[in-house]
Amino acid sequence: MPLKSFRPYTPSRRAMAIVQKSAITKQTPEKSLLLPKKQRSGRNNVGLITSRHRGGGHKKMIRIVDFRREKDGVPAKVAGIEYDPNRSAFLALLHYADGEKRYILAPEQVKDGDVLLSGAKAEVAPGNALPLSLIPDGTMVHNVELRPGKGGQMARSAGSAVRLMAKEGDMALLRMPSGELRKVSSKCKATIGQVGNLDHNLENWGKAGRTRWMGIRGLTRGMVRNPCDHPHGGGEGRSKGGNHPQSPWGQPAKGYRTRHRKKYSNRLIVRRREK
Repeated sequence: MPLKSFRPYTPSRRAMAIVQKSAITKQTPEKSLLLPKKQRSGRNNVGLITSRHRGGGHKKMIRIVDFRREKDGVPAKVAGIEYDPNRSAFLALLHYADGEKRYILAPEQVKDGDVLLSGAKAEVAPGNALPLSLIPDGTMVHNVELRPGKGGQMARSAGSAVRLMAKEGDMALLRMPSGELRKVSSKCKATIGQVGNLDHNLENWGKAGRTRWMGIRGLTRGMVRNPCDHPHGGGEGRSKGGNHPQSPWGQPAKGYRTRHRKKYSNRLIVRRREK
């Protein structure tokens, strides 16, 4: 979808560029698949801020998305493509033959009226979900499971896709969008194709107020703070005090590894992501 620009009748409109919503065919969400979303404003269960610069924003409702695609053998018709305020990808509303309705991530090239299927008998076509063992090598997939039956966890944002490189025994080799090569079980399910809304990363909000609508508050640089508030603060004029870039609590900001070796396993990663 092309980007939409505006006549610069205000300074904020001059740089603003948004994705044309021509792919969206359904304006109102399915009420049976909605849940209320309580705004936490970056606070945890005891009221302490754990995610800074959050708060305000427009009210939202949670859309219940089917990441597992577990209704094998039941055909589903695409009833509409919808906007979801909680993610960058669009959603596709499926009407199954048995009467059930579910949301899935809207793949590229999938439109209203298409019939999708999941399971071992499904064709290798955009929007269908199959085990990796039945997908040909070189196919682009998204919503890939890490463990069989757990539901898709990889390649779920707008424009994301994973390439199936090869299959070795009961493991499949995947090339991630970052360039990382990793193995997952060939029993894991994946959806054929690429996630829609490809131009999402090219959008320009144009003004700070629009990010405030999304619940993102402003950020004050550490260099302009007082020394009691940030390691970069204080001094006469612009000065970091000779310190390396770091967080307000002293954690290095560039090049410092934060991955826990005991918590994660590297044995399934064939090649680390490309820099």
